[in-house]
Amino acid sequence: MFTVHLSDSVTLFHGDALRILTTLPDAGVDAVLTDPPYSSGGTCMGARQADPSQKYQQSGTKRQYPPMLGDAKDQHSWIMWCTLWLSECWRIARDGAPLMVFTDWRQLPALTDAVQAAGWSWRGIVAWDKRSSRPQLGRFRQQCEYIIFASKGRFAAPTRACLPGVYAYPVIAAQKIHLTSKPVALIEDLLAVTAPQASVLDPFMGAASVGEACIRTGRGYVGVELSREYFEISRARLETLHSERR
Repeated sequence: MFTVHLSDSVTLFHGDALRILTTLPDAGVDAVLTDPPYSSGGTCMGARQADPSQKYQQSGTKRQYPPMLGDAKDQHSWIMWCTLWLSECWRIARDGAPLMVFTDWRQLPALTDAVQAAGWSWRGIVAWDKRSSRPQLGRFRQQCEYIIFASKGRFAAPTRACLPGVYAYPVIAAQKIHLTSKPVALIEDLLAVTAPQASVLDPFMGAASVGEACIRTGRGYVGVELSREYFEISRARLETLHSERR
C-alpha cells in the first residue's frame, strides 16, 4: 500500500479499498462516485467465477486488458463486502453528499439493499444506455447499466437544473483502457449533482475515468486501486492530464 499526491486536490492510493477507507478521516469528501467489481455475468457459481474477460467481453474481441481483481465473490459475500465499504464511504462523506455507484441488472437489487444497509438514503436510479449489447434471440437486449443514486441524509442540490434520468453513450473499444471502462463524458454528466469544486471519492479507480472527469471539470479526486497494473496506468493517465492543464 502506498500513496501518490498528484496535487493538493488529487490523491491516489494503491491497495485494498476497504483497508484504505478505514484510514481516511470522517466527513472529508463531498461526493462518492465509483464503479466496483460487479461479481456478476453469470447465473451459476462457475460462470460468476470465470475470468472477467470471458464474462464481460464478446468472444470476437481481440484486445486484451490487465486482469480485474475482486470480481469472483458469491452473492452473500458480495453483499456483505459492499455494505462494509459503503459504510466507510458514508462515514468519510460530508452530510448531504451524493453517492453514485455503477452496477448491472443482475446486481441492482442487491446493491440497493447494501446502499441502504450502509446508512445512505436511496434517491433513485440513472440508466446508462450503451447503445449496443450482445444479441439476445427473441429477447430484449441488456443494453443498459445503472447508477444507483443516494445521499448521506438530506441531499442539498448544487444546481437548479433538471437532470435527465437516462444518458446514452456508446462503448468505443478504441478508447477503452480498462475492460469495463465507463465513458468520461458520462462521468462528467453525473458530476452535475456535485458542486463545481467538490472532492470526489472513488474506491475502485480502475483506469481512472472518474479521475479524468474530475480533473477536467475542476473537482478534487481521491482514487483507490487494488491492481498494481491499473494503479500505474491511472497514475500515468492523470499525471499527463494534470500537467497538460497547468
